[in-house]
Amino acid sequence: MHEPDAAIGALRERLAQAASVCVLTGAGMSAESGIPTFRDALTGLWSRFDPAQLASEAGFRADPALVWDWYAERRAGVLAAEPNPGHRALADFARRRPGVLTVVTQNVDDLHQRAGNRRAIRLHGDILRDRWLESCPRDCDPAQATPGRPPRCADCGNLLRPGVVWFGEMLPAGALEAAEVAARGCDVMLVVGTSGAVWPAAGLAALARRAGAYVAILNPADSEIDADAHLCLRGTAATLLPGLLG
Repeated sequence: MHEPDAAIGALRERLAQAASVCVLTGAGMSAESGIPTFRDALTGLWSRFDPAQLASEAGFRADPALVWDWYAERRAGVLAAEPNPGHRALADFARRRPGVLTVVTQNVDDLHQRAGNRRAIRLHGDILRDRWLESCPRDCDPAQATPGRPPRCADCGNLLRPGVVWFGEMLPAGALEAAEVAARGCDVMLVVGTSGAVWPAAGLAALARRAGAYVAILNPADSEIDADAHLCLRGTAATLLPGLLG
């Protein structure tokens, strides 16, 4: 088995030579910027609510104002956060080597985009965008909704909801397919800051390995998909990525 320094050096060399690199990021990466994970955010006032009440269509329909207020608080936290050195290392790598890096993220914030990776594949949506709860037959613009908790269409009464994937919902059209293409086609996959507990995103590491990629997991603690990796490095995105990609 490699010593840690040797393993990191070998991984750096693989990344330097790779024609295609896919990086899957999870909640741990955003947590380093001060955005709590979904479970960690269930504190204080919110600790008495079941997650399904705050992140499901059924919960939203039962109490739209409650869910809207929950996401308003989370959005404020996202807007106050800044990209960390891990986000910036990925963006710098992408700028130096155009066309090599594909970022696939489970995170619903915009930190990758603000760091410079504007084309990141978002598996779980975008918390800063709204969409209609129901399909709008008139193709109304969500930006024209009447203010409220939540806003609604003055014409038909349709409610706005956050543009994130809730429990039991399908991923955004094309997002999973694009992520799978990136996983199958990469030479190296980095899995960063995720417990590997959320599917189908957790299956991307095994998919990449079966297709011939070298898979490394970067996480402070064990993940549920460590067995899919050639190498597991214990550390955070902000501490490990700048050295690997610099």
